[in-house]
Amino acid sequence: MSQKNSQAQLELTESIAVIQFQNAPMNAMSPGLPGAILQQLRAAQDAGAKAVLLVPGGSGVMAGADISMQGKDWPADEPLMSDLIRTLDDCAVPTAILLRKSALGGGLEIAMACRWRFATAGTKLGQPEVNLGIPPGAGGTQRLPRIVGIQHALDICITGRPIDATKAQSLGLIDALVPAETAQEACLSFLRDALKAGQIPAPAGARQIPEVDESVFETALAQAAKRRRGEAAPKAIIDAIRAAAQLPLSEGLAQERKLYLDCVASDQAAAMRHVFFAERAALKGHTSKEVQARPITKIAVVGAGTMGSGIAMAFLMAGLHVHLAERSGDALQAGLDRIRAFFDGRVKAGRMKDTAARDMLARLSSKAALDDLPPVDLVVEAVFEEMAVKKSVFATLAQATAPGTILATNTSYLDVDEIAAAVPDRVSDVLGMHFFSPANIMPLLEIVRGRDTAEDTLATVLALSKTIGKTGVVSGVCHGFIANRSFSKYLREAEFLLQEGATPAQVDAAIRAFGLPMGPFAVRDLAGLDIGWAMRKSTAHLRNPDERYSTVGDAICERGWFGQKTGRGFFYYAEDKRRGAEDPEVLNIIRETGAAAGITPRQISDQEIVDRCLLAVVNEGAKILQEGIARRASDFDLAWINGYGFPKWRGGPLFWAEQTGLQKVLARIDSFHGDHDFWEPAALLQELAADGKTFAQYTGAPT
Repeated sequence: MSQKNSQAQLELTESIAVIQFQNAPMNAMSPGLPGAILQQLRAAQDAGAKAVLLVPGGSGVMAGADISMQGKDWPADEPLMSDLIRTLDDCAVPTAILLRKSALGGGLEIAMACRWRFATAGTKLGQPEVNLGIPPGAGGTQRLPRIVGIQHALDICITGRPIDATKAQSLGLIDALVPAETAQEACLSFLRDALKAGQIPAPAGARQIPEVDESVFETALAQAAKRRRGEAAPKAIIDAIRAAAQLPLSEGLAQERKLYLDCVASDQAAAMRHVFFAERAALKGHTSKEVQARPITKIAVVGAGTMGSGIAMAFLMAGLHVHLAERSGDALQAGLDRIRAFFDGRVKAGRMKDTAARDMLARLSSKAALDDLPPVDLVVEAVFEEMAVKKSVFATLAQATAPGTILATNTSYLDVDEIAAAVPDRVSDVLGMHFFSPANIMPLLEIVRGRDTAEDTLATVLALSKTIGKTGVVSGVCHGFIANRSFSKYLREAEFLLQEGATPAQVDAAIRAFGLPMGPFAVRDLAGLDIGWAMRKSTAHLRNPDERYSTVGDAICERGWFGQKTGRGFFYYAEDKRRGAEDPEVLNIIRETGAAAGITPRQISDQEIVDRCLLAVVNEGAKILQEGIARRASDFDLAWINGYGFPKWRGGPLFWAEQTGLQKVLARIDSFHGDHDFWEPAALLQELAADGKTFAQYTGAPT
């Protein structure tokens, strides 16, 4: 017997019904699909099936809820995913499901409503809803603890990290692992044996949870407050799982639903949805659709310093072959030692197997020469941040590589077009790849498109960013690109606030309370103050002497205090301590430089600190967007989230400004413009505020 509809089809063999359903590409439960499956479930029961096996079609991914429907009205005549789950949980005919590749969110919630769950090796299972600012909303917090226990359910839901099928089987979340090649046949064989033996599991909702101590939830709350600081969803998850431990299923589901609805309508959930879609849009629209990325398997990294060795590690961990080049043999050896120490540390910490570390090191070659490179697909230059040095290196690389080899510079600020001019016959091969330090850890990769960068060069590096697990954001050419250009405005206002009456500790505390992981002065101390000082000295002749300039940072550096590495910077660092303390001598420097500039200190509120530092970012972001340096407002937001730790639950600086209200933002910037230098409102911000529009609605010139 067989029966089909547009999205699901039924086959009945030996009293077991197989329902295959499909909604490309991820089998998301969009309007229409839950109803199609329910129709076939009814048909299976009418046909006398003894069991039903659900099989997601296509790739086999079980995505669950359609995120694009969040905040939208569901068609009134269409069954919901929750209707399907409730039917599976109550179904008189026992149901099973075959999971392949992944079952996340609502996909896992559907699976947990079935009596049996089968998976192929490597399948990922999880409840990642916390990453969208919400708790699971279709029974995940109620059925999961009944299957795997309270503690494992808390871990899975609060971290949002998936577990693999082997781990899931050990927890009882998966009943059997089946071979990928014969997965459906293996599931049917298992079901026949189970039916014959009368071994039919109770529905998850009918299972009892052993009594747990309240301290389990209190500990979870404390850990969530530390690890997911500022987020509301983790507390909602803990409250929902507590309800599962204390209430019958129906009451627990009602409590979960209430918590879900409260969160899904929140600003945090809107912000995290914005980030979700921003990440998927970031690499799109920068090249013609017909342009194909070239394969990249072999890479040369030129420069074995902290940045170069970190870049090499990022490529090695992605399975690529890396050649590390340096002029100095000693510098090269230091870089190799740094790479080996990193992998040794991961092995010792249990985060990597020794065999994996050895494999990565086996793909690493090196030579103390820049003009003798093996054949590679891409070269990343990571030498000293000085134009003359970089142009000299690029001239050498142009001779040492074949035409078509991509030549990338890791510059943080310098003009990529000027660097490309050093290789006039190869300008189409040149672009910027600005990694953030430490390059093997930080997620942001600014991909800087030069004036003459070829489309296939850009497309290749866009694809490569995904291969190495980075969030790639495309930038046009300007001083500092998207991230550092706007970050400099943030640091500028932070230092001005010191001379006006704030302290480094107060500024950092206010920014941390807003949600960033570190304040601006702790960040500067960590990075090293000497780097910025050298740049300020080299560009001093370019400054307008009539504009305000803070000498606080310079005065600190003149004393040889460069941050954590010297034990003193904006803060004082006791031996073996990374957290700084207020330094009375720095406070004296602040007072003296302020007095010399004719500034009378005053009381500064935490709100002014946040506004001055972050609205400077918003104003610069509007200029960057209007100039076409960033293609989308969401790209700018991603740069700040992944480069500087701007809280995801605020959506990025421009999204946060939209939620605040662009008219209110403009009014505040206007007030600063009347009192301070550098606060002329961006023309785009004025235009959008006047028209009642948002940054997201702006479609300016692409990069």
